Amino acid sequence: MRWVLIYDLVDDYLERRPEFRPDHLALAGAARDRGDLLLAGALADPYDRALLVFAEHARDAAEAFAEADPYVLNGLVAGWTVRQWNEVLADA
Repeated sequence: MRWVLIYDLVDDYLERRPEFRPDHLALAGAARDRGDLLLAGALADPYDRALLVFAEHARDAAEAFAEADPYVLNGLVAGWTVRQWNEVLADA
C-alpha cells in the first residue's frame, strides 16, 4: 500500500512552472531523502494532472508536501487530494 498525491493542474501550468520549479524540486528531493516520496511526475498530453507516490508510512507527509509546495501556494494546482493506492505488483 502506498499513498498518491494527485494534483489537478491549471491550464497555464507549463508556462508558469519555471519560476517555481527549483523550489518544488528541492521540496521533492527532501521528501525523497527522508524516504517519504518514491515517484513523482506530471501526466502529459494534456498536462492536466500530476501524481506523487508516497511510502506506506507517509500519508501525513503527502498532505504536508501539498500544503508547502510552491506549485500549490502559487496557484499552479487547482486542487489536490491524497488517496490510498493498493498495489497489485511491487518490487518490495
